[in-house]
Amino acid sequence: MQYNVTIIGSGPGGYVAAIRCAQLGFKTAIIEKYNTLGGTCLNVGCIPSKALLDSSEHYYNATHTFAEHGIETGKLKINFEQMIKRKAGVVKANVDGIAFLMKKNKIDVYTGVGSFADKNTIRITASDGKTQTITSEKIIIATGSKPTPLPFAPFDKKRIISSTEALELKEIPKHLIVVGGGVIGMELGSVYARIGAKVTVVEFLDSIIPTMDSTMGKELLKATKKLGIDFYLGHKVTALETKGKEVVLQAEDKNGRKLELKGDYCLVSIGRRPYTEGLELEKVGIKTEKGLIPVNDHLQTAVENIYAIGDVVRGPMLAHKAEEEGIMVAEQLAGQKPHINYLLIPNVVYTWPEVAGVGYTEEQLKQSGRAYKTGSFPYKALGRARASMDLDGLVKVLADKTTDEILGVHIVGARAADMIAAAVVAMEYRASAEDIARMSHAHPTYMEAFREACLAATANRAIHM
Repeated sequence: MQYNVTIIGSGPGGYVAAIRCAQLGFKTAIIEKYNTLGGTCLNVGCIPSKALLDSSEHYYNATHTFAEHGIETGKLKINFEQMIKRKAGVVKANVDGIAFLMKKNKIDVYTGVGSFADKNTIRITASDGKTQTITSEKIIIATGSKPTPLPFAPFDKKRIISSTEALELKEIPKHLIVVGGGVIGMELGSVYARIGAKVTVVEFLDSIIPTMDSTMGKELLKATKKLGIDFYLGHKVTALETKGKEVVLQAEDKNGRKLELKGDYCLVSIGRRPYTEGLELEKVGIKTEKGLIPVNDHLQTAVENIYAIGDVVRGPMLAHKAEEEGIMVAEQLAGQKPHINYLLIPNVVYTWPEVAGVGYTEEQLKQSGRAYKTGSFPYKALGRARASMDLDGLVKVLADKTTDEILGVHIVGARAADMIAAAVVAMEYRASAEDIARMSHAHPTYMEAFREACLAATANRAIHM
């Protein structure tokens, strides 16, 4: 078969690129290693983790806040098997939806490992070893990433687990040790803490979610400690081993003080690495750098007809970043001139309270020497938050000291993941804090906190604080 465009990998970047290519009139194919489409995000990442986060939050509220609302529930118990079953149903509905979209857009789907025979020919090897080849004028690599193990303690997928296994456990851990206080560690750690597990987080750096504005990490730390999660920050893991049904972790702090923890599971969430195994990139002359595929500003590799997007190229490993890149490549191939402002790709942590940020962090502005001003507004001063009992968190706005242009917005609190979209829109149009401050915001809503933070950034004019 001959195609105009072929995409290797069906995650958010891959399947979105395929759909956009088909919309633009290209004869399109997509190759997926596994039997279901959607990649890590839909199968063992974003979607299933959010399903469990929601289920665990419902249980936590039922046991901790319903009585205050006047709702008496009696004795509650967790049906963990049903919780996992519901999660699987959510995943199936989403991946089935992607399969439908492939048919709707007349995209040919191939199942197997795609590898390069030459720059226009791809060999597809099925799980039974059978092979077939297709040719394509343009090829987009969208093979995503995999969890990174500790170098001295590989995943055994039973007791030392990655996020994939953490979404498929058969029991609630008695003591879940989490190595890494980043997005994945905090999300899955909070899931199990809410439903009764003892959770301990060990983080090498001195703060959690360290890639985000430091205020966000401090606020999330305070909030998640209320769940009973224990934290050991500034600790380096030196050993991790399984002994029967127990895991034993050894760590030390910066002063050399030793720490030993014992649990029944250890989730290692220290990051992800680009996944390019099996592509046989060497056959077309593409060399990786620190695991990543080098690309130019058009996401073009060293081979002019081959492009790469998502987690295998530079930038944050985010599903929506991969989607934007997939669309950009498709539209470039059609002769259009799309662009991506990487600074304005939002980052979200789906704990409760949620955390979201876009633009520069305060640390980045300090490091660059740019003059800025800041305004913040706490959720506890917000009428809507009081009504819903979601008092943890704040909105923080960073603006240029001279022009008042919004440079960064960082939110920790209820509905932060949805609220950040308003900040993205404002910053795409280079709004000032004064612009937002003078726009009417419905009352009572969480979004009022964004306006109040902008007011605070403009001569400390917040009304309700």
